[in-house]
Amino acid sequence: MLNGRDIIHLVQLEDAAIGSDALVVAEQTEGSYSIENELVDEQSKMGRILAYGSNSESFELTAYGVRNDSGQMAVLEGIKKKKRLKVWEVDIVPNAEGTYDATFAYCLVESVEKSSPGDNFVEISATLQVEGESVEGVLTTLPEGVSNAKKIDFEEPGETGKPTPPPTTP
Repeated sequence: MLNGRDIIHLVQLEDAAIGSDALVVAEQTEGSYSIENELVDEQSKMGRILAYGSNSESFELTAYGVRNDSGQMAVLEGIKKKKRLKVWEVDIVPNAEGTYDATFAYCLVESVEKSSPGDNFVEISATLQVEGESVEGVLTTLPEGVSNAKKIDFEEPGETGKPTPPPTTP
């Protein structure tokens, strides 16, 4: 079974320096990928003709606002400065080969919305329209700090903590 918390989105401005890491959009709460097809629907003397037309793909991201988060700032810079964004939708659970299944696309940021409720966290939502078509592939590594859960290791009592200061000699 797939779990939603195991799917994250990485972004990078198209003009980022070669060798730059992708950026995690911090505190993602939701994400979605959508593909639609515009069907060609015509009538002939013999009846209805239905055929596939063009595909349209998009990603939707929602995250709690984090000050100076580089991933969130890249999305905002994309729309404000009209820059293309590289987007990876990644399953952070390793596959059988030890790599990470991903979908990659060049996107234009169609919209960004920031809501500021009085009694909750700021929420940022973005719609990223895929230019052309997305492609499936794998990532061999994930950016530092990405994990599929905030896991802790089992500890014995006293195994970790504050070091005991050395005894003072009179």
